[in-house]
Amino acid sequence: MTTETQTTPVAADTAPKRKRRDEGWSSLLWLLNRRLGIGLVILLIFVAGSLVLPFFSPSDPSQQATYMKNLHMTTKHWLGTTALGQDTFWYLIFAVRNSLLLGIAVGIGITIISTAVGLSAGYIGGAFERIVMLFVDTFITIPLLPILIILGTLIRANYAYLVSIIIIFGWAWNARTIRSMALTLREREFINMARFSGAGTFQILTREIFPYVSAYMLVGFINTVLFAINTEATLAVIGLSKVEIPTLGSIIFWALNYNALFTGNVVWLVAPIVATVLLFLGLFLTSTGFNEAFASRRGVA
Repeated sequence: MTTETQTTPVAADTAPKRKRRDEGWSSLLWLLNRRLGIGLVILLIFVAGSLVLPFFSPSDPSQQATYMKNLHMTTKHWLGTTALGQDTFWYLIFAVRNSLLLGIAVGIGITIISTAVGLSAGYIGGAFERIVMLFVDTFITIPLLPILIILGTLIRANYAYLVSIIIIFGWAWNARTIRSMALTLREREFINMARFSGAGTFQILTREIFPYVSAYMLVGFINTVLFAINTEATLAVIGLSKVEIPTLGSIIFWALNYNALFTGNVVWLVAPIVATVLLFLGLFLTSTGFNEAFASRRGVA
């Protein structure tokens, strides 16, 4: 009798927990679609590989003359070696990691600034909105690539300058979009109810409006990561970034600089190009997959 009275409550208590867990998983099923699934798998492979594999690297891949030059693919050197005596495979692993870290850092910075500026301008309105949008429109009209080329000396000196410059000149587009979303939401009935209930501006922005723009923020963040990686790769290929640090752009720069295609070391050039295309494909599919999922949730698609 004692055993039954002890086990029955446990069984009764685990059933609701299991039900809530199943409901939590089922509530996320609406997100799944083929495009998003493929994109997430590609990104998972890149992220997991670039974060875990560097711990098993036998040496610093950025160090030159570590191995014999221009070795072909073997079991010891899966993608051969470069003309600088570096293992191509491990250099590529570190390049993907550094490019992803740069993209994520830029994405976080731009997302925070654009969300704060866009939400506040769209909800507060009036003179504040006009002043803020004047700055937004000004930054939108400034071309980023010429600025980066002009400031190439700073970028080559410190990678943090590159991240900062992209954030400073790259937040305006997302801010304008979020501001337009906030404009459509601020006159909704639930916003008026919150305002009449005594909720302050910060509380309305964070609790009432922010959940409606969070879906776009996620898509915008992924697009920003893609934009940042592409920008750094463009600068590195033309030699205007810190090419001593392994990135997807710097490995292509060194391969082109040492004529890898004509010296027979094709893998040195092709491997980073294939990795870049696959990474961009994963980011693009994930972004459009989330966008498709959120659109179908709203009944748009």
